[in-house]
Amino acid sequence: QVQLVESGGGLVQAGGSLRLSCAASGGSFSMYTMAWFRQASGKDREFVASIRRRSGSPYYTSYANSTKGRFTISRDDAKNTVYLQMNSLKPEDTAVYFCAATTHWGTFLSPDEYAYWGQGTQVIVSS
Repeated sequence: QVQLVESGGGLVQAGGSLRLSCAASGGSFSMYTMAWFRQASGKDREFVASIRRRSGSPYYTSYANSTKGRFTISRDDAKNTVYLQMNSLKPEDTAVYFCAATTHWGTFLSPDEYAYWGQGTQVIVSS
């Protein structure tokens, strides 16, 4: 029912910047907790960042320690789109990046908590 379409991946040099976009359709975007995960070759899918609405508060964001201070997650509910701004990219950031959505409460850190996924977009950071 919910479809997520990602864009913005590509090849960048170390130290560069890239912005990923994820457009959602088929549901009520503002209801969803949105997240970015990534999966490097031969490794498990890992949490990158999430953004959710918290009662009585602005959108709440969380980041993996490896990306904190370099990556920024944001959302534009009017455009049904979530973004991941990636700065100071490192070769270790090379992975397929996935957009995910959930309507349920949880830790929001595990891929198992997300029912809806994009197709993934490849990010390659060269030295």
